Amino acid sequence: MSRHYIQLTSEERDIIAILRAQGKRPSEIAWIVGRHKSTICRELQRNKSPIYNVYLSHRAQQRAVKRKKWAAQRPRLKNETIMAYIIERLPLGWSPEQIAGRISHEIPGHSISHEAIYQFIYHKETLTHMDLRPCLPRRHRKRLPRGHSRKHRNLHIPARVSINDRPAHINERGEPGHWEADTMISRQSEPSVGVVLERLSRRVHIAKLAANTARELRMALTRRLSRHPHHMRKTITYDNGSENVEHLQINATLGTRSYFCEPYHSWEKGSVEHAIGLIRRFLPKRTDFAIITKEQLKQIEDLLNTRPRKVLNYKTPDEVFNESVALVP
Repeated sequence: MSRHYIQLTSEERDIIAILRAQGKRPSEIAWIVGRHKSTICRELQRNKSPIYNVYLSHRAQQRAVKRKKWAAQRPRLKNETIMAYIIERLPLGWSPEQIAGRISHEIPGHSISHEAIYQFIYHKETLTHMDLRPCLPRRHRKRLPRGHSRKHRNLHIPARVSINDRPAHINERGEPGHWEADTMISRQSEPSVGVVLERLSRRVHIAKLAANTARELRMALTRRLSRHPHHMRKTITYDNGSENVEHLQINATLGTRSYFCEPYHSWEKGSVEHAIGLIRRFLPKRTDFAIITKEQLKQIEDLLNTRPRKVLNYKTPDEVFNESVALVP
């Protein structure tokens, strides 16, 4: 037998109102309506007139709907200690995940999920008092729903090979020379930024593109990757964007093989997606890429490639990449 509770309907409230006007007791009303006595008692107590001891079905329905709406808009955080900790750490550049993971170490007995922190930041009650969105790494004005763009419903990549057919050993990141590529676009300008990352070392190349086109991306990739030894140019993994349609020409120049994420599965090239998130700290959304210089991009590239990474046992991407270059097969 299902124990799932179903809210009272407007028709049931009409019947309750009639029976109560006839002087029926809550237990009698419950038997006629087919509800538990406590449900009827709670309904009469909650939704009767706040001044007169009168139960009107249409007013009761309005109060029930309004109460349910308010329940969905309740404050995200009620603990002032946790709230103060969040407000203090966010301007320091801490992400909600870092705050959620650290709070129990600094304030024993207190905990919160990163999801609750995001809900607190974007809740309209919070926004009326303070705007914490600029403290987030991505700085979205609205919290984006989970999902993916539907711009490319039909695959249009010539000779496309799925990532599912990519050799399994590439996933283990034990062999150098496997890359992931993507682009960053801006609504403020036609130019875009191309990013390519080596999966083992996490070393990135960042290039300014005059436009987000296949030709521009092909020229940038071949120019940057051709500088590396042949054993450091094995595969490149892309998404299904139209800027990647000239991958066969790239392969012909570099001697690489191409693989493509499944549609709407950009997370399958998660390393370059993460790198773009780091680059966005320097070039946030709404940045006009037309005024960004190659020297600025080179500076960002050097900062990322010389920063120690936990995933690399605190070596830098440059150090790991140069070690791989030295290991000539």
